Amino acid sequence: MIAKNELDKILSENVLGFWQRRMVDDEQGGFYGRIDGHGQLHPQADKAIILNTRILWTFSAAFQLTRDPLHKQMADRAYRYILDHFMDQEAGGVYWTVDYTGKVVSDKKQVYAQAFAIYAFSEYYKIAPQSQALKHAVTLYNLLETHSLDKKDNGYLEAFDRQWGELSDVRLSDKDMNATKTMNTHLHVLEAYTNLLMVWDDSGLRERLKNLIELMSTRFISASDHFNLFFNNQWELQSHEISFGHDIEGSWLLCEAAEVHGEAALITSTKALAIRMTGASLEGMDEDGGLMNEAGPEGLTDTDKHWWPQAEALVGLVNAWQITADERYLTQADKTWSFIKARLIDPKGEWHWRVTRAGQVILDEDKAGPWKCPYHNGRALLELRKRLS
Repeated sequence: MIAKNELDKILSENVLGFWQRRMVDDEQGGFYGRIDGHGQLHPQADKAIILNTRILWTFSAAFQLTRDPLHKQMADRAYRYILDHFMDQEAGGVYWTVDYTGKVVSDKKQVYAQAFAIYAFSEYYKIAPQSQALKHAVTLYNLLETHSLDKKDNGYLEAFDRQWGELSDVRLSDKDMNATKTMNTHLHVLEAYTNLLMVWDDSGLRERLKNLIELMSTRFISASDHFNLFFNNQWELQSHEISFGHDIEGSWLLCEAAEVHGEAALITSTKALAIRMTGASLEGMDEDGGLMNEAGPEGLTDTDKHWWPQAEALVGLVNAWQITADERYLTQADKTWSFIKARLIDPKGEWHWRVTRAGQVILDEDKAGPWKCPYHNGRALLELRKRLS
């Protein structure tokens, strides 16, 4: 059984404690850009907006539970650094990366990054209502609605140059397809708009969130209840890949979005969809409780078990149990929690990036970095604390 005191201990000591001890950059400000999988700090690594907004969201959310002043200080630090170094004061939006001294390295406007800034600013506003965080979040929301929303065919376009002009390469990372409409970006715009609506009850935002819920529930759902991942502007599917982690993450984020929106029919339909998506994601669940990474039309293509799908599986499974009262979901969540403790949690701090299906830890990927942040595991632990209390 997942125990409250165990969740608290791992959250405060293993996850949040690691970032407080290891990642604060007292020389250049903000947070270091990278610690590798062997625990080696790279003090001159570039600093990514995704890392910094996820730190801001995590410590803002954690402080609401823990009331630990150190967690508030970490959120304050992240907020100040983002304002000072990542905000484009002329063209609007947030930059993609700065160097270790805070100078801009990549000034592209990735919509995924703008979404995470909205998500983080709206969470920070909950603990710092005297700040300008809500104003910044609303400004970014308006920029996305102006520049990213496809007013002809619906959906949000993927990325822009500094001046919000077209880019030939809109990929989020080297691993992604160069597609102009992606599930991943839409999922995190949905997540951001949900969080913004919690603190800013605006009728236009409410309408845009409903549009996103409906898009995610139709355009992005395959006949087998997995997310479709990559599209062009006209919604022609570009890939048949399956990402089990995104399926289970989307299942509960859609429920949360519908509940915050408040329309009864929307809540009912997303709950039903969440159960189908949870079932689809469990096609990737291994016997040891670990969720494998990816599949294609012919079957499994990546059987490694990355840290973030395990974290999202915990929340998705508990969410499915809350909807149905079916104890099998809770039993599976317990099994995944046991897998995380046995295979992924590093006693030295934080979680390893991934392990193979045989259980071997892979150390050649970051412990902390542009894509390895305290958000997935931190959020999962916070969600479980709330949902299982």
